[in-house]
Amino acid sequence: MAQEPMTRTMTIHVSVAMTIDGYIDDRSARRLVLSSDEDLADMRAARARCDAVLVGAGTVRNDDPSLRAPEGMTAPTRVTLTRSGNLDPQARMFDGSARTIVLTTAETAGPLRSVLADRAEVHALSLLTPVSIVASLQSLGIGSLFVEGGTQVLTAFLAAGSFDRLRLAVAPFFAGEGGGARIVDPARFADDAGHRLILRGARLLGDTAVLDYERHPA
Repeated sequence: MAQEPMTRTMTIHVSVAMTIDGYIDDRSARRLVLSSDEDLADMRAARARCDAVLVGAGTVRNDDPSLRAPEGMTAPTRVTLTRSGNLDPQARMFDGSARTIVLTTAETAGPLRSVLADRAEVHALSLLTPVSIVASLQSLGIGSLFVEGGTQVLTAFLAAGSFDRLRLAVAPFFAGEGGGARIVDPARFADDAGHRLILRGARLLGDTAVLDYERHPA
């Protein structure tokens, strides 16, 4: 994916945890636990410092994340993307404890509004690309975004260079042949061998290594 022109004021943080061999999940029905308790607490605090958190519809269906904030911190707005409209209104994302936004296509928006009713704001976009997503969220008052995945969402934002900082947590094990979803799909990335990210820090949180990267200013 070629880098899209960036005309945004939003700050975008991408956060992902993976195995040493680059998997974010395995093939089992149970969610693969990657983060240590210390890493999870640090990630949730970083998420809560942003206006909104974005996860893909597949993550909502497969993991049913609560996207909750640490005690004493305000939960960010929850955002998800879907082309199919296949979202369960009983998912924890739609429990009413935080503002929730669903971005979808014009064809899917109407039926999805009927399904979700007052559980979420449904907005139609002509394209579900990072630039269109960011522009829509900025128009809705979102100034900072925490992108968590899954693979399709991570690939779109990372390949396009649509982020300012990357928080990469590495679990101390290999998925090996049991691995399922990888951190990204094959793509052409804006940050390649000739455009390297800046490593701003490396931390050990429990048994999890956390690398904090930043993009070079455009």
